[in-house]
Amino acid sequence: MKSEVKKHGTGCLVAQGVDIFGDRWTLLIIRDMLLYGKKTYGEFLGAGECISTNILAVRLKHLEAEGIIEKRRDPENGRSFVYNLTDKGLALAPVVFEIIRWSGKHAAASDVKRTMLRRIEKDRDGFMAEITARVKAQR
Repeated sequence: MKSEVKKHGTGCLVAQGVDIFGDRWTLLIIRDMLLYGKKTYGEFLGAGECISTNILAVRLKHLEAEGIIEKRRDPENGRSFVYNLTDKGLALAPVVFEIIRWSGKHAAASDVKRTMLRRIEKDRDGFMAEITARVKAQR
């Protein structure tokens, strides 16, 4: 299965980042893992974003190949897998937070999303520490 992700050879750091985590589905998977604790293929499918199964499979493989996530057998169901953010993946939290902040200023947001935005604005470091602790505890 060939990856849909383009590789830029220019050495541009923005282009390199976009190649790794810059498409809609990849960022939404990372968001779901960071903010909502999703870990399984089924949880990602049920996230409400209507990602297709083939796109999800490609993005998970890409994230694993890039070292953003790791895939392990589910200890409760040996036929299934769980996905966890690596330290490299967890390091994307500030990027996700900044997207949330930008969107909160320039796009419509629900009250629930505005609550998260206020939390990030008020205590970004505390919120980041909570997210980091939860993600590391899930590993």
